[in-house]
This record gives sequence, structure tokens and C-alpha cells, in this order.
Amino acid sequence: MASIRTEIPLRAPPDRVWDALRDFGAVHRRVAPGFLLDSKLDGDGVRVVTFANGAVARETLVSTDNESRRLVYGIINQQFQLYSASVQVFPGRDGSRLVWIIDLLPDDYLDYVNQMVAQAVAAMKKTLE
Repeated sequence: MASIRTEIPLRAPPDRVWDALRDFGAVHRRVAPGFLLDSKLDGDGVRVVTFANGAVARETLVSTDNESRRLVYGIINQQFQLYSASVQVFPGRDGSRLVWIIDLLPDDYLDYVNQMVAQAVAAMKKTLE
């Protein structure tokens, strides 16, 4: 199983970053606009996101923990055998630190997902700061 761990230092208070991240249906506006073009809620705890490259993913909310500022989601029934991700916000030196962990199978998708993460991080940093 491949894992990607990304830490993003942000010049914004943890509560403000968490407020945006936990808004599951508004990720395309509040977290990564430009990287994500749209996000539509489809039932309880499911969002369908459209990426700038035309890809579409159906993401299921697994858990939201306000106390630890942690959100977990997964992608089910697509090209991935497994795709599980968590985002968590911690107090940082000059604001906050966002930790994004993705576990996925098959490993063949690692390079593709790494490229997507790099694009997402640029959009997230710009928006969340």
C-alpha cells in the first residue's frame, strides 16, 4: 500500500483552517478553488467533486472530529482498490499546520496522486492563508 504524508504550514489560526476543512460540501470554494471546480453533496456524507483536469471522484465522509480538528474521507468503487485520507489541523509556529495523509491501492496510482496533491497544496495554501 502506498502512503502520502503532506504537511502544509499555514499563516492562519487553526480554528479558521478547521472551519473551512470541516465544511465537507464546500471544499471547492473554501479549501481548494481552482484545483476543484465543483463539489455536490449526494446523500448523507457523500460528495462528488470535479477536478480542474476533468476527473470526478465520489468521496465518502468517514468521520469528523471537532475536538482534534480531524476529518477522514474515502473514495469507494472507482479505480482505487483503497483510498483513505485524513486531514488534521494543528497549532503551528506562525499559525497552523495541516497534515494530510492518503493511503491508496494499487500502488500504480502513486505518481498520479502525488501530482494531484502538489496541485491541491498550492490551491489550499493560497485559499486557507
